[in-house]
Amino acid sequence: MKKCLCSLATLLMMTLTISAQEVKFEEYDLSNGMHVILHQDNTAPVVTTSVMYHVGAKDENPERTGFAHFFEHLLFEGTKNIPKGEWFTIVTSNGGSNNANTTDDRTYYYEVFPSNNVELGLWMESERLLHPVINQDGVDTQNEVVKEEKRLRVDNSPYGKFLEMIKVNMFKKHPYKGTTIGKMAHLDAATLEEFQAFNKKFYIPNNAVLVVAGDIDVAAVKVMIEDYFGPIPRGEDIVRNFPKEDPITEPMRAKAYDPNIQIPAVMAAYRTPSFKERDSYVLSMISTYLSDGKTSKLYKKIVDDKKMALQVGAIDFSQEDYGTYILYGLPLGDVSLDDLVVEMDEEIAKLQSELISERDYQKIQNKFENNFVSSNSSIEGIANSLARYYMLYGDVNLINNEIDIYRSITREEIKMVANKYLNANQRLVLEYLPESDKE
Repeated sequence: MKKCLCSLATLLMMTLTISAQEVKFEEYDLSNGMHVILHQDNTAPVVTTSVMYHVGAKDENPERTGFAHFFEHLLFEGTKNIPKGEWFTIVTSNGGSNNANTTDDRTYYYEVFPSNNVELGLWMESERLLHPVINQDGVDTQNEVVKEEKRLRVDNSPYGKFLEMIKVNMFKKHPYKGTTIGKMAHLDAATLEEFQAFNKKFYIPNNAVLVVAGDIDVAAVKVMIEDYFGPIPRGEDIVRNFPKEDPITEPMRAKAYDPNIQIPAVMAAYRTPSFKERDSYVLSMISTYLSDGKTSKLYKKIVDDKKMALQVGAIDFSQEDYGTYILYGLPLGDVSLDDLVVEMDEEIAKLQSELISERDYQKIQNKFENNFVSSNSSIEGIANSLARYYMLYGDVNLINNEIDIYRSITREEIKMVANKYLNANQRLVLEYLPESDKE
């Protein structure tokens, strides 16, 4: 039996090593400033074409929030050569799928096609960039779509506004104080000319990265890219100069109310550095240590052993300019929100005063190794990573070596970072309460 177990462990290690092979890529710039990244993988007849634009909610006029997310929808309306409502029909009828998503920092569009349709994917993305039709009909249509999404995901969703409430209290100057979905009144008040101006400013080749990954002929794809994207005019350079936040040096408390909940919640939120900073990687490891799974420290202690909460956890919500580290809990029975904060603080205090065990440290490392392999296990995932590492981190090769950052983090460093950021005088404590509790 022992010999069998050893053989199984060896096989698993071999599988992990094979799965984590280096992702090879080629990158270059078109004359109009568009960055291009190509990744060839001929193991399956599939290709992903994607474009990431460096525009998110933080780039919006504070009086016109929601524009970045709105454009994620609007730019599927059609182009001069793709009739209104035909985008998805063209994709599915050619054996493909597609989607898009928006954050505070960027907007990402992609198609997955059989590899013999790579040119179709490139043409469609070039059409989105060069020939979008932005008219009142499309704006009105997507306005209703976005409103319904907001009702479903935010307004009528239990705890749907907790992040919004944290951000508005944590950020006083930086546009991260807003939400990605924005305010519907701002979209209603916007003119067609404002939507067209937003498109002209941000949807330009020199604010984008194009990724083509999968079963491709690199030389042929380069010709297609030059044909479809090369003639698109360069736009004006975008200058960003967002205001800096003052350090938090005094504890803050706030309350928020939600008509969709009956059980209150408490959040302790700390402002942290950009996800490009090494300390952010350490905080991500701390989050895993505290709350990844039912054997994690917070869950085991507060939910399982003490039975004080229905749920507890830690979220490392890290972004391009700042991060927000959030501890949260939902009390069980008559347990008070303050009692939950005390219990969570005890675990933070242990991190600040003691080194985590070697066993726990290795457990965290194993989880990050597994996540690293999983993120590069599909062509779709690789395309996303290549775009993200270029656009937001400025280093495409993180797709291969980011795991080395986690491997190099020590137990001593975990203790140091916990002491640097996770202190009671550097945080917001938010009581998230049922609407019926409002005085």
